[in-house]
Amino acid sequence: METVTLKYFDRYFYALHIEFKYRKGFLMKKSPVASLREGLDSGDLSAEFLAVHSIEKINKMDGRINAISVEMRELAIKTARAADGRLRSNSDKSPFLGIPVVIKDNMACSGQYFQNGSKITKKFISPFTATVINRLLSAGAVPVARAAMDEFAMGSSGEFHAFGPTRNPWDTTKVAGGSSSGSAAAVAAGYVPFALGSDTGGSVRLPGAFCGISAFRPTYGVLSRYGITAMASSLDQVGPMARHVEDIALGISVMAGIDPNDSTSLELQGASDLVQLVPLDLKGLKIGYFAGDNLKAIQPAVKACVSNALETLEANGAEIVDIDLPCASYALETYCLLNTAEVSSNLSRFDGIRYGNRVPTDNLADMIAKTRNTNLGLEAKRRILLGTFCLSKGHFDAYYLKALRARNAITLSVMEIFNSLDFILTPVSPITAFTLGEKVTDPLEMYTMDILTVLPALADIPALAVPAGLANGLPVGIQFIGPRLSDCSLLRLGYTFQQLTTIPISTTIESL
Repeated sequence: METVTLKYFDRYFYALHIEFKYRKGFLMKKSPVASLREGLDSGDLSAEFLAVHSIEKINKMDGRINAISVEMRELAIKTARAADGRLRSNSDKSPFLGIPVVIKDNMACSGQYFQNGSKITKKFISPFTATVINRLLSAGAVPVARAAMDEFAMGSSGEFHAFGPTRNPWDTTKVAGGSSSGSAAAVAAGYVPFALGSDTGGSVRLPGAFCGISAFRPTYGVLSRYGITAMASSLDQVGPMARHVEDIALGISVMAGIDPNDSTSLELQGASDLVQLVPLDLKGLKIGYFAGDNLKAIQPAVKACVSNALETLEANGAEIVDIDLPCASYALETYCLLNTAEVSSNLSRFDGIRYGNRVPTDNLADMIAKTRNTNLGLEAKRRILLGTFCLSKGHFDAYYLKALRARNAITLSVMEIFNSLDFILTPVSPITAFTLGEKVTDPLEMYTMDILTVLPALADIPALAVPAGLANGLPVGIQFIGPRLSDCSLLRLGYTFQQLTTIPISTTIESL
């Protein structure tokens, strides 16, 4: 078993000392999911072994990181044994059969805790399962844990989790990014090779960049939202996260497709072909580069990593064009208005009446007020109040309707840009992961962390974050943005970029 572990498991879960010593801190280019499937197919590994090993790793390391909300050991063992039965038939070729995964705590899974990072739903048990989870389970994936998150997916740092902040595996004094902080940290720390997050305005891409992994926001509707706690319904989208773009593509191939339970779901042409991802020919490809300098100062070390990425693409045939995105200057304000308005509407259901925790009193209105005041965190309260103000009489036209018109203008502007470009490239964030507590008392500064990621969300277009090197020892991510329903081509572009570059791995993980 020692040889098996070395060959297939720890090497691809990034914690074995020999990996850091002889690979110089960089991961081999082969996909971890594909590598583990190779071991499972050969019989050298079992799904149960992988599941148990993942849980053991969580128990050993997560006291320092806090990426996990709750383990799902019983479900994991049961699912893993079923996967082993399917593997013994030698006829099941599902790419996720027997692969351990982590799911964000705002995704329903029948019989499991469904806490949303909040005290108001602490220990609430889900009565049903989200479509994306059902599709992963049908493919044989093994969910081992639920990931920590900012409360109801509201946050850019992972510090608004009601049960303590998630720390960055690269440096545990730094934030992991949010709101899908636990999902990103779980992959970066090597608990699992694949995780699910959700992205409203950058909630998989920002933590992906801060933790040095890849993260994908598909075109709105490509992945069903059924069973995902709604925060801002017109912006929310499920986002797969993995170290390799190839593994994200495998996830999309399994989960994409129309869902009768989600009227916004749609068919993605070519999704089934993502099982065998092929590189994109960069010759003649036109990529617009938007630095975002006019929005917020970008750290010089971050800009240097982005410049290296541009040089790599250009050296391999891509045409890089500096562009301006005038619509980007008002994207963040537009996003914040729409986000808070929808938060105010969606979170009205959490009142302690039908489900969730409550503060008992003799008066209904008093009970609702005390329940929310006691069990909701500061950021949730802030957004509910702001959104209620935006939707109130006398302000609806001035704020909410104006934001809707601005969103439409942004969408039309972006569509026009893609008439002359194939893709857009930007930094994911103007800075690397910041220190825990540094921005938590300054909401405006915290909101600007999403300044480069909100535009794809507003325009309903796909965006892919991939690692682009290190700045002062911390990961930097770049963001590829494509036109609507260009998801397959965008993933191929990210895959091609990763074939031309190296993926950094934190050498601090082995000491945790």
